[in-house]
Amino acid sequence: MNSYLQLIVMLIIFIGVLAATYFFTRWMADFQKDKTATGNIEIIETARISSTKYIQIVRIGQKYMAIAVSKDEVTNLGEVSREDLIFKEENPQDNISFKDILEKIKGEIKK
Repeated sequence: MNSYLQLIVMLIIFIGVLAATYFFTRWMADFQKDKTATGNIEIIETARISSTKYIQIVRIGQKYMAIAVSKDEVTNLGEVSREDLIFKEENPQDNISFKDILEKIKGEIKK
C-alpha cells in the first residue's frame, strides 16, 4: 500500500512540474514577444535551399529585402519591389489551432 501511495505522490509532483513549466514557458514567450515586436520587421516568406541555407523575403519598414541565411552568416541579396511579390490570401482554415484538431479527433473517436 505504501508503494502505491508513493507512486501517486510522484505522479502528482510530476504533473505539477509539467504544469508549472508549461505556464512559465507561455508567460516567457508572451513577455519576449511584447518586448521585441514593434511591427517594423516581418518575415514574409522562407524557402529552404539546403539543410542549413535559406532564402527569406523580409519587410523592414516599407522596404522588402531578399536575404540568404546560413548557419554562420546573413547575406543581403537585394531589394524586391512590392509589385513583384505575390501575397497569399489568408484562409481561415490555415489558422486551425491544435485545440480544434484535438477536439475534432475526440469527436471522431467517440463515434
